[in-house]
Amino acid sequence: MLLRQINQNELKDVVKGSTKTVLVDFYADWCMPCKMMAPVLEKLAIQYASEVEVFKLNTDENEQASRAFEIFSIPTLIFFKEGKMATRLVGFNSADKIMDTVRRLNK
Repeated sequence: MLLRQINQNELKDVVKGSTKTVLVDFYADWCMPCKMMAPVLEKLAIQYASEVEVFKLNTDENEQASRAFEIFSIPTLIFFKEGKMATRLVGFNSADKIMDTVRRLNK
């Protein structure tokens, strides 16, 4: 896996410590759409490293964060801008839709 795995204790520091848009993929190992999403996110993280930082957070291992961000379906992609939650996408999303969201936030 190319994306950095974080836990709920690291989440706040990762989000606050970035000058870029931060994308956190809330996922679970058993989730098939999450598995399908992984290569899309890995490609985006490489191609658009100057615009976005991408992290993964396992919902099964980080229940407190999952509750705090009201994760009811996975995958859920939460975008943070300037240390605050900006928007989210739920379910499998195309690379184009994800990058459109990043570009909209970076305007």
